[in-house]
Amino acid sequence: MAKATVTGGTPRAWQRMLSGRRLDLLDPSPLDVEVADIAHGLARMARWNGQTRGAHIFSVAQHSLLVEAVMREQITRMTDRAGLAALLHDSPEYVIGDMISPFKAVIGNAYKMVERRLLAAIHMRFGLPAELDPKMTKAIKNADMAAAYLEATRLAGFAEADAKRLFGKDPCLPLDMEAEYLTPWSASKAERRFLARFEVLKAG
Repeated sequence: MAKATVTGGTPRAWQRMLSGRRLDLLDPSPLDVEVADIAHGLARMARWNGQTRGAHIFSVAQHSLLVEAVMREQITRMTDRAGLAALLHDSPEYVIGDMISPFKAVIGNAYKMVERRLLAAIHMRFGLPAELDPKMTKAIKNADMAAAYLEATRLAGFAEADAKRLFGKDPCLPLDMEAEYLTPWSASKAERRFLARFEVLKAG
């Protein structure tokens, strides 16, 4: 397949967003990041390569909301700033997609440079440090793994033993919370919920 190029034959390394922004993947500017683009993209990006139960895909936007909710259950008096970082933890995927872990293992770490630069630009756009404190990064990772356990066992057909080995233990969310966040939403609902939560956390 031919590469998309610009005048002069240079490979194109930017994506045009619905907002009209042109985001350079290799040198992303915080000024080209819009939360509406992030919410729109993540709400249409399937977790688990779409291999989940339900009438709708389980989107990265819904996963991001689940991670933030799990982290609030795990941490007493969590700040909205930490919640915002959790909500945005997978935000580079609105540009690079949600690559499943087995595929990442195949291609190696080349994608990580692009992912890190994008996340740094997104953080700076919304008032977070380009690189988070290691303790916050670890807390988000713990919540991310707990969310993955829930998604794997409730939606993706994993046996509990396999999920425990791969993702750790069940975070044991309240039943009403689990029912809410683990029932796949439509893309439009996931987008609306992501934007609404972003506004609450950003204002906090």
